[in-house]
Amino acid sequence: MTTHGPVMPIWTCGGCNAPWPCPTRRRELRAEFADAPVSLALYLGSYLIQAAEDLTWVPAGTLHRRFLGWTRETDLMTPAVQQGSTATVPAASGRDDFQQPT
Repeated sequence: MTTHGPVMPIWTCGGCNAPWPCPTRRRELRAEFADAPVSLALYLGSYLIQAAEDLTWVPAGTLHRRFLGWTRETDLMTPAVQQGSTATVPAASGRDDFQQPT
């Protein structure tokens, strides 16, 4: 269990007193959600909403960067794997037989 949880309503870290999520908690969250980046974004998005209600004087962009902006950095740390598309579009039956009215 981490000691780096948020202290509300001031949103500082309970472990190091830095703005939450602190660098330690970010590392922990990256490890915890390593295979689930969308889940991490949803998890932090819920905290962002709570923080926006408490920290009304902080600009929305600043809160977004603080809670969600750093999560994209995980994409830079892992190499991208390009996959070829296997999707096909089936041919519509009778499509070529369609005649425009004159």
